[in-house]
Amino acid sequence: MRIARHHKRTMMVAMGLFSLFLMTQNSHAYQFKVGGSGDWSLASSSSYDQWAQKTRFQVGDSILFNYQANQDSVVQVSETDYKNCSSASPIAKYSDGHTMITLNQSGPHYFISGVVDHCKNNEKVVIIVLADRSKRSSDTPSPSPSETLPPTLAPAPTGEEFPSPPPAPAAPEPDLNPAPGPSEENPPPPAPNGASSVVMNFVSSFGAAFGFSILLSF
Repeated sequence: MRIARHHKRTMMVAMGLFSLFLMTQNSHAYQFKVGGSGDWSLASSSSYDQWAQKTRFQVGDSILFNYQANQDSVVQVSETDYKNCSSASPIAKYSDGHTMITLNQSGPHYFISGVVDHCKNNEKVVIIVLADRSKRSSDTPSPSPSETLPPTLAPAPTGEEFPSPPPAPAAPEPDLNPAPGPSEENPPPPAPNGASSVVMNFVSSFGAAFGFSILLSF
């Protein structure tokens, strides 16, 4: 008896903890009535886009469509069918008059009225679903290495000077007195002038006449 009672108590505690876990998981989910205070109908069709743009939807939230079951319906479609008001290839179709849809995936969700004329008169809505509220900021990726700043260089200690570079050698000065060319080193002797030539001719003639006179004297 004591063992059975202990086993029963353990099962009750486990069920209680499981229920608490489910309540915690759904504590941040919200339910939104499509259109706000109005119903899913042609009369409220002009305000659906404005309502959806002002409302923040996240994964885990749910949306409620209220409408007359015998007069209207809700069809979830693709983007192309949403633009064309076509329900030929629906993702899901509802006609119970009180449709509750849980948003389990982020991204755009397209809903139109099953009545073509209602859809063409803007009885349709796009629900943009964001990420789950329970995700923490720790899931954000760390910055890539290229985004980190390089380490700054420490300044040189005070009182120390870096050695200055040695001065560049001075360029040689040009020689202002260039060496004479080959033509100026051994100049040719000057040519004899006219006076010296006359003297030389006179001396030669006198010597010849003197020698001829001596020969005649013998």
